[in-house]
Amino acid sequence: MKKKEKYSVLVVDDEKNTRDGFSRLLHRNYATFSAASGQEALNILSERHIDVMLSDIRMPGMDGITLMRRATSAHPDLCVILLTAYGSIETAVDAVKRGACDYLTKPVNLDDLEQRIRRAIRSREVENENKNLHEQLNTKYGIENIIGRSKSMEHVFDMIRQVADSRATVLITGESGTGKELVAHAIHRLSPRSNAPFVAVHCAALSVNLLESELFGHEKGAFTGANERRKGRFEIADGGTLFLDEIGEIDASVQVKILRVLEERRFERVGGNDVINVNVRIITATNRNLKQMLEAGDFREDLYYRLNVVPIELPPLRERLSDIAMLTDHFIKTISMENGSGMKTITTEAMDLLKQYSWPGNVRELRNAVEHMVVLSRNSKISVRDIPLEIRTGAPLPEQRKRDVSLSLEDSEKDLIVKALKCSGGNRTEAAQSLGISRRTLHRKLNEYELRDVL
Repeated sequence: MKKKEKYSVLVVDDEKNTRDGFSRLLHRNYATFSAASGQEALNILSERHIDVMLSDIRMPGMDGITLMRRATSAHPDLCVILLTAYGSIETAVDAVKRGACDYLTKPVNLDDLEQRIRRAIRSREVENENKNLHEQLNTKYGIENIIGRSKSMEHVFDMIRQVADSRATVLITGESGTGKELVAHAIHRLSPRSNAPFVAVHCAALSVNLLESELFGHEKGAFTGANERRKGRFEIADGGTLFLDEIGEIDASVQVKILRVLEERRFERVGGNDVINVNVRIITATNRNLKQMLEAGDFREDLYYRLNVVPIELPPLRERLSDIAMLTDHFIKTISMENGSGMKTITTEAMDLLKQYSWPGNVRELRNAVEHMVVLSRNSKISVRDIPLEIRTGAPLPEQRKRDVSLSLEDSEKDLIVKALKCSGGNRTEAAQSLGISRRTLHRKLNEYELRDVL
C-alpha cells in the first residue's frame, strides 16, 4: 500500500447523484474516481491503481457481485465495500464471505462510510505487512539461505526436503556454529506448518525452574513472582514447530516432562491441574554427544530415542572446505549491503588463506571474520592483511605449504589420527574429540586409511 500519496477510492453506482455526493465527501482525504457501470469500473481499474472500490450491488448490466469477483481476480489487493438496500443484507453478507472487505446499507451514514473505508484500508495494510514478513522469513530462513554445494551439504539438503512434510521429530547434531537453527527454520518453512508459529528455546540459557516455566507456562501464584498466568512455549507453538536448542543441557526433571509431551501430546502448567493438549512438532539440536551422556546416566534413554527419530548431522566447516568460497562471497555481499559500504571482493591470496584455516567456530566464525574484513578494509578488494590476525596466524602460509611437499595432506591426516589414538590410549571417542571431529567421521577415516587395527 502507498504511504505518502493519498489512498484512492473508486465509486461505482448507476445513480449520478450518489456518485457525485460520495465523490465530494471523500475528495478531501482521498483521490476519488467514479464509474456509472461495472464495465466502466473495470476500465478504470486497468488504467490506475485503486485502493478501495465502493460499489452498489444492484446495477443494470453487470451487478456489484460480478464486478467484485472480476475486479479482485485481476487486482487481489483491491478492497471492495458493497452498498446494498436493507432487503439485500443477506446477499451482502455472503459477498463478504467471498472476499468483500465490508458492506453498508442504504441510506448510508456518511461518518460510518469514512470509518469503514479507513478500516478496510488498514486491514489490507496489515495483510500486506504479514505477506511481506512471510516472504522475508522465507528469504532469511528458507533452505536457499543454507549455503553449500559439497556432498555433505547436499545430503543435509536432501534430508531437510524429505523430513519437512512429515510429523517426525528431528534431532540436529553438529558443532557450535554449524547452522543448526537455520536447518530447523528451513524444515519448518518447508512443512505444512509454515504458517503456524516457529518457537525457539535455547535451553542452556535458563535455569531448571525457569526452563520448566518457559516450556510449560505457569499459573498465578505458582511460585514467588508469578503474579499472573503465563502460557509456555509448548502452548504458544501449538499447531507449529517448537525448536529446543542445546537439548543436552536440560535437567533430568525437565527431561521427564518433555518425554510425556512427546508421548501424550499434553501437559499441565507449573502450579496448575488443567490438562492442556497440544499439536506441536518438536525439533531439537545439540553439540554434545548424547550417546555418551546416555552411558554416563546424564540423559534419559527413552527420551533420546523419542528425539532421535530422524537424525541430521551437520558437518563442521573444516570437512566442507569447498564451500568456503561460496560462503565468503555470500557474506561479503550481505554484509556490504547491510553496512552500505559498497560491494567488495576478495583477492585470491586472501581466499586461499581462508581455505587453509581450520575454523573451530565453523560458519559462525567465518561470518564474523568476513564482517571484520568488510568493515575494516579500506579498499574495494579484501586482501590478506585485512584477515583477522588469529586466522592469519592459525593458518599456514601458502609459501610454507608449497615448500613442504614431502608431506601430503593424506599423510598429515593419518599422522594426526594415529597420534590422537595413542594419546587417548585407544579410546576412539576421546580421540575424535581431541581431533575436533565426530566419532562417525573418525571411523570413516580409519576405514579410508586402513587404520582399523591401530591400538
